[in-house]
Amino acid sequence: MFASVAKSIFGSANDRYVRGLGKYVDAVNAFEPSIQALSDDELRGQTEKFRQQLADGEKLDNLLPEAFATVREAAIRTLGQRHYDVQLIGGIALHRGEIAEMKTGEGKTLVATLAVYLNALEGKGVHVVTVNDYLARRDADWMGQVYRFLGMTVGVIVPNLADEDRRAAYAADITYGTNNEFGFDYLRDNMKFSREHMVQRPFNFAIVDEVDSILIDEARTPLIISGPTDDKSDLYIGADKIVKSLVAEDYDLDEKQKSVVLTEDGTEKAERLLEEAGLIEGRNLYDIANTQVVHHVNQALKANVIFRKDIDYIVKDGKVVIIDEFTGRMMEGRRWSDGLHQAVEAKEGVNIEPENQTLASITFQNYFRMYPKLSGMTGTAMTEAPEFFDIYKMNVVAIPTNVPVQRIDEDDVFYKTLPEKFKAIAEELKTKQELGQPVLVGTVSIEKSEMLSEYLEKESVKHSVLNARFHEQEAYIVAQAGRVGAVTIATNMAGRGTDIQLGGNLEFRMRGEFPDLVEGTPEYDAQAAKIREEIVAEKQHVLSIGGLYVLGTERHESRRIDNQLRGRSGRQGDPGLSKFYLSLDDDLLRIFGPQTMFSRLMNKNLEDGEAIVSPWISKAIETAQKKVEARNYDIRKQVVEFDDVMNDQRKVIYEQRADIMDAESVSEVIADMRIDTVESIVAVNCPEGSFPEQWNVETLKESVEALFGLQPPIDEWLEEEAVDPVLINERLQKLAEDSMAAKLDGVEPERWADVEKQVLIQTLDHHWKEHLATLDALRQVIHLRSYAQKKPIDEYKQEAFLLFERLLVSIREEVTRILMRAQVQLEPPPPPVLPDFITQHLDPFSGDDDTADIDAATGAVLSSIPFANIPQQPLPRREGEAGVIEAPVSRNAPCPCGSGKKYKHCHGQLA
Repeated sequence: MFASVAKSIFGSANDRYVRGLGKYVDAVNAFEPSIQALSDDELRGQTEKFRQQLADGEKLDNLLPEAFATVREAAIRTLGQRHYDVQLIGGIALHRGEIAEMKTGEGKTLVATLAVYLNALEGKGVHVVTVNDYLARRDADWMGQVYRFLGMTVGVIVPNLADEDRRAAYAADITYGTNNEFGFDYLRDNMKFSREHMVQRPFNFAIVDEVDSILIDEARTPLIISGPTDDKSDLYIGADKIVKSLVAEDYDLDEKQKSVVLTEDGTEKAERLLEEAGLIEGRNLYDIANTQVVHHVNQALKANVIFRKDIDYIVKDGKVVIIDEFTGRMMEGRRWSDGLHQAVEAKEGVNIEPENQTLASITFQNYFRMYPKLSGMTGTAMTEAPEFFDIYKMNVVAIPTNVPVQRIDEDDVFYKTLPEKFKAIAEELKTKQELGQPVLVGTVSIEKSEMLSEYLEKESVKHSVLNARFHEQEAYIVAQAGRVGAVTIATNMAGRGTDIQLGGNLEFRMRGEFPDLVEGTPEYDAQAAKIREEIVAEKQHVLSIGGLYVLGTERHESRRIDNQLRGRSGRQGDPGLSKFYLSLDDDLLRIFGPQTMFSRLMNKNLEDGEAIVSPWISKAIETAQKKVEARNYDIRKQVVEFDDVMNDQRKVIYEQRADIMDAESVSEVIADMRIDTVESIVAVNCPEGSFPEQWNVETLKESVEALFGLQPPIDEWLEEEAVDPVLINERLQKLAEDSMAAKLDGVEPERWADVEKQVLIQTLDHHWKEHLATLDALRQVIHLRSYAQKKPIDEYKQEAFLLFERLLVSIREEVTRILMRAQVQLEPPPPPVLPDFITQHLDPFSGDDDTADIDAATGAVLSSIPFANIPQQPLPRREGEAGVIEAPVSRNAPCPCGSGKKYKHCHGQLA
């Protein structure tokens, strides 16, 4: 009670904080007259002046008022736009590393220029992160006018950019790009062989546009760089045929968790069918030999039962294209992980692309937390404020609008069935179109938008459909959605990056109606003036009848998506209206709603076609949304918890790689590895405190031969009275040192130093890649430990630590073996092989909302080692059959010859 009274008197904590920023706004405004009096050259000279002040020890915060005033004046002279006072507040919040929540149409893009310019003065680089390539290019070009006017350089990162161009873009004062590109460049850099090939600079400051979309929605799925594996198309097709023959009684479906598992009867049926198809060994599906088949059957089951065509994906030009559940966009070239995409391709009967193996991975949470200062801006962030603080330590600041919001948000309307709801919507839209009021209709899937389109055609309502099928027309459709009588159906409006202008858009109308006219000619100007008058008249008419009407056909799982849809109406003080039409058939109500209450209230008390409007029911819907948001937060938190384990290991490996690349010589490291390897094999085979007759002498000999290529007289040493593990250790180390010294006699130290660095980096990369695959497999099964009353994350940490220790031992032994057994040749080194690879953005837990794009940027694999020729040992052969391998070897398994290469890259080439 007291809290509510205090809030009514003093305002909320956010209101008080924003009021406290007023003194900075006053300070900026005080500089305006003197800044306005500067010539263009003098205004440009402000940048050098600020940089000199920073060099003299001045703090950025003290430069803020004058720097902001400088940016505002530069924006007026280049863009013809002046920052409002509320935009200055937004700029201060961004500079402080906070999230500025600003309503749609309040000019977030312009707000960013304030904090970007101020922080770019340090010369350490500022990254502006956008949700798509179009916005990155647009904003870099548009806002770049301000920065370039003030003497700063601007770069932009987009896909398929050469490394030289990327390096130049990152070297600029300000760099625009997408979250995926920034993250993938970080992973690529840590797969390069030398510092000069890396493109990114040390992290400094980043501003994330649409911060809720990037740091919340997309953060459920990590970024992954991977390479292709063997083709298993027959297995995908076979598993798909088996699953398609199953019926609903053969599996249990949980729509909430998006999971499906075979029942006991379903398993028996699948076993019988798989046995007939020759896909399993024996008759038990869950034998260890059938592990891979079980996995593909489960993925096929998920593809056929959970993933729906035209909702989760579409088939276009013979390819399965993912639909982003939050934006409704086609994710061209992107793929689900873990065989799921291949299962969907088998389901749809299109060409099946091979699976991929992880080479490098990071979550958005751990990537963006590497920035010393991080801020963001969006129209909807308050509902996720706790998560932003928990994960990123960022506070959300709600920035007041420049003009009070005039939009009216009406209560939800509820119908019993989907057809009743769509019929009511069609009638409502027909009425609004006759009135001339433009309507933006929000749907949650392509299927629903096309279904509604059919209802509108029956009512003769002229309309446009904006969804993934008509992606190319997106900008034009959105730009004209504010014209008189326009009805636009959109599959989610998050991150569209285009404002709906009441009355229409001059540029797009000229492009559509007069495509042959050239801008700047008298003919173009004459037609433009005519259309401009029409737009002004249309805008006045639309304003007089209530502005843009936003009609939601369904509540989204996230309140933010609903708020983003609403926010398209009522921008900059325009009037507007929003309303949601719901039914019991909607996914949110059907899966998450309080079934008993709704069934009693609506099924029994409502006549067919009758609607109910109740704030109380709207509140219940919001409660259901909160539950879903909490569940999704738990999923994202689990992703972070598991990736934090890998992140600690990733930092160690990447730091070691950097140290190796920076070092002039790694000879001391190599020597230590050699010493540790000798100590390790002696300790294992000749334990301290044991008698010589208890030692595993044969294994010791084999290990010394395999790792060092030496055959020391160990049997003779054992005949000595004073023999002990210390003596064995010292003698083996002496032999190894002498062997290496003899090998390097006459070899230039500089050239051998290069060999050692290359071997060390390539071996580290190879084993790290295998380690990632092991951790992926571990993460997929670790949840089963919960049945033993153990916490999966704790078990994962423990297992991952042991695996990491084993990784370090493997790297040490492999490097020692390669260098000790190498034959030195004084030939020019072949260049490292850097093939194409695939970049992915996927979900390790459920396979949901995964993304990946084919990327022509270079990756890194084990290349042939310069100056070193490693002898290959002969493979075991069947007696009497020369050239035939004794037992079948997987093409991706290590070659039995001991070269360290995969079988398909070694003796497998001969098979």
